[in-house]
Amino acid sequence: MTKRILFGLMLVFISVINVHADEIALTPTHPDQYIVVKHDTLWGIAEKFLKHPWQWPELWKANDKIKQPNLIYPGDIIHLTMINGKPQISLLERKPLVQDNTQSVCILKDEGAKKGRSGFSVSKEGKLLPCIREVAVKQAIALIPYEKIAAFINASKVVSEHNVSQAPYVIDIAGEHLIAGVGDRLYVHGLTEPDRHTYSIYRKGDSYISPDNGDVLGYDLNYIADATLQQFADPATLMITHSNREILHGDWVMPKTDEEFTLNYFPKPPVIKINANIIRVFGGLSQVGPLGVVAIDKGIQDGLSEGHVLTIFENGQQIKDPYQVDNKDMIKLPDEQVGTLMVFRTFERVSYALVMSATQDIHLLDKAKTP
Repeated sequence: MTKRILFGLMLVFISVINVHADEIALTPTHPDQYIVVKHDTLWGIAEKFLKHPWQWPELWKANDKIKQPNLIYPGDIIHLTMINGKPQISLLERKPLVQDNTQSVCILKDEGAKKGRSGFSVSKEGKLLPCIREVAVKQAIALIPYEKIAAFINASKVVSEHNVSQAPYVIDIAGEHLIAGVGDRLYVHGLTEPDRHTYSIYRKGDSYISPDNGDVLGYDLNYIADATLQQFADPATLMITHSNREILHGDWVMPKTDEEFTLNYFPKPPVIKINANIIRVFGGLSQVGPLGVVAIDKGIQDGLSEGHVLTIFENGQQIKDPYQVDNKDMIKLPDEQVGTLMVFRTFERVSYALVMSATQDIHLLDKAKTP
């Protein structure tokens, strides 16, 4: 399935939340200085300094020696300072290599590595000295590991019950085949657009059910294949041009769209009150830890959008009061804060979210609320 994805993983970690510096809470164990390494993420770096990582921009102080001060690269030195009693973050200038006066330091740049070395450095004893390979840093630190959410961006969607019931579907396969692949022809019932020529084929998965009232919030649609229209009729004839797996009778056919997903997430709490439930934990488990993907029962119609950050609460247990005789009433213990998630894809009534941090395993039906 062709999709145009805006690879904004070289993120400008900018928040639109209006938070004043005097409201910023530093972590008790924050470092005064941190050197960025290759596999860091912006969220992980922010967590080293802040209790609420989305407040990172409030700490940032532009460094005029860096062209794009909001982009952080491996090797950068992040420094925490107090200015007028308020914390701020800045980048320290990278220290140049110190040259040994007793010998010449050989630095081999990328261009020299491609075209071949033109000069050599030798010691006083006449021995050939090794060169330092200098490589330009090109990739900024990402907010989150893209590979953790790639499958949920590229190969699935959630649609309403109405949209599924109205969708065209594969009614038969040419040549009396039970399954179809690339190059095979399909007969599709219900197409209504004779001028549209490209389609994607999906298979209906599990439903998302509201734990509050039992409503069907939507259905998983898993991407199967792409096809082109050969002849418009009812049934219409389509030919498979690309497939991830075999196509079966009953698979749903929908117009192919070049959906544009942005990975330029700007983490921020929603401005409205959200009280959601975790209704699915992906990976075949009932619990998940940091960087696990979950689905929650709130979406676009509830005011959620990509980048919204929610606090995860474990539901407090119901217990009997052991000190009351013949007391059958149950007492609910308080909900406990156990983590943070960030929404990375929204649908009408359901959203996908990545668990950014967790103090314990996150379970089905845990709450996700506006911080």
